[in-house]
Formats: sequence, C-alpha cells, structure tokens
Amino acid sequence: MTPGKAYLSSDEIRPLAARSDGMGLWLVLHCWGVIFGAVAVFAVFPNVLTGILAVIIIGSRQLGLAILMHEAAHVALFKTRRWNEFAGEWICGRPIMAEMFAYRHYHLTHHRFTQTDKDPDLALSAKFPASHASIKRKFIRDLTGQTGVKLLMAQIMTHVRLAGDDEAMDAAKTDAAQAFKSTDLVKSLVMFSSVALLMSLAGAWWYGLVFWVLPYLTWFQFVLRVRNIAEHAATETSDDPFQNVRTTHANWIERALVAPYWVNYHLEHHMIMHVPCWQLPKMHTALLRKGLGHRMKTAPSYAAALAEAGWGRT
Repeated sequence: MTPGKAYLSSDEIRPLAARSDGMGLWLVLHCWGVIFGAVAVFAVFPNVLTGILAVIIIGSRQLGLAILMHEAAHVALFKTRRWNEFAGEWICGRPIMAEMFAYRHYHLTHHRFTQTDKDPDLALSAKFPASHASIKRKFIRDLTGQTGVKLLMAQIMTHVRLAGDDEAMDAAKTDAAQAFKSTDLVKSLVMFSSVALLMSLAGAWWYGLVFWVLPYLTWFQFVLRVRNIAEHAATETSDDPFQNVRTTHANWIERALVAPYWVNYHLEHHMIMHVPCWQLPKMHTALLRKGLGHRMKTAPSYAAALAEAGWGRT
C-alpha cells in the first residue's frame, strides 16, 4: 500500500494527485527557457562572471530535466499520457543522456523497497555517514569533470560491449550507477549533441561545449550527488516512511542552483509517488496539519543535510 494512504484520506489525496497538461508544459518550457536564457545573458554581457553563472545555472537545469523525466516516469508530468511519455523520453531524458523507460522500471523498484536490502539505490546511501575528507574528494571529482567523464566513458563502453545482446542490455539498465543513464546510446547522443549544436549555431562555435557539455560533466554531476545525499544518506535502513527518506527545506538560492522543481520534498514524494512535484508543498502542509511533523525526518537546509551525512566531520 502507498504509505501516504495510512495518513491521508482519498478525498485529501485526490486533489493533490491531480495532474495538469498546462503545468507540465510550463515546467518543461521553464526549464529549457532558463537554459537558453542563461546563454542569452552571457551573449549580451560576455564576461567571466556571466559565463560561470551560466555553467552553474545550466547544470542545475540539467538536473531539472532529470527531475522532470522522473516526474514523467511516475506519469505525473502531464495529464495526457502520450504527452507525458514523449516529453519524459525525448524532451527531458535523452538530451541529458538518460532513458526514461528503462529508468521507470528501476526507479519503481526503489520505491517498493526503499532503504531495504532489495533497494537498487541502497548502494548510493549505504556509504554515509562518511568523513568530511571523503565527501570533499567526491565533490572535487564532480566539479572538475572527473566523475562526468568516467560515467560517460562507462556508458559508451557498456553500449559497445552489449551491442546486440538484448538480455545483457536489459540487465545493465538495473545498475544503480546507470540509473539516469541511457544504454541506448545512439539516440541519446543525437539529442545531447543537437542541443550543443543549437547553442553553437545561436552563438559562437564553442557555445555548445562550454554551455552544454561542460555543465553536464561538472555542475550537473555535483548537484546530482548533493540531491542523492540529501534524499537518503544517513537515514534509517528500515521500512519506516518517515525515517528512511529526508525532506530538505530549501531557500530560493538552493531551489535555483541545487534543488529545482520541488525535488527537496522527497519524503512527501515517497509517501504518495504519483503526486506531481508542484503539489508536494501542499502535501507537506497536509501532513503537518495531521500532527505528523515530529515523525518526519527533515533538514532545515542542504548544508544541514550534508552535515548529517558527514560534511564537517573529522
């Protein structure tokens, strides 16, 4: 049973779970608008500061595309199913080298067995709490592109090694390290490269490299790790839906650069996974009104969530 049904009635859940084609379209347009808007700001005001900000903002919106693909995997991005499937796969997933249909099967298993031995994501959180030095090394690898290059090379090698072997390809799609990655590499490379090419055609030849490839290899990897840590690191390895996942309160800077599209309300998402992301703040309020706030594992900020995972520890 969906955990939230034990605490919220059907009449309370129904309006929260209502999907919207209009809101889905707005979220997708907003995400891509921010991406190309950041490039446009640099084009009008070309300097080091606007360039760095563009890389950071675009990397955060690449995470935004991953989040919207995640929404579509739960059939929550659009009310119209064919729009949901198309947008999740081709407008959100493939441009960041991800494959929604493979991810959906993997991710629903995570929801079914959250923080148990059968959770395919357990390997991502089991290493925490970790030392400050260990987390720092991970962040440095992310921000210098080492993680991105390593994962991209692994993705390419997996595709080459498994080409033509459908059973082995399906098995690879259950690998936690490849959860957001596409094993059907050619289609994803075409979409990923098309975005870079479009940026270069709109500006200088190097725009695609600096404003699409570089954010993907650096800031996107960093915020993806921060998000993973905040959601399940240093939580209970149990079936308690209030303690095996964390909601992190985020200010506007964190929402802009680390936690787009209400991804910080992760406990609420696990409570009822088909509630659209834009409804999660309302669901958080509904749970508080039920007097459940004292049971919920929350962090007041992303810095606090990282501290629980070991950031700042000797």
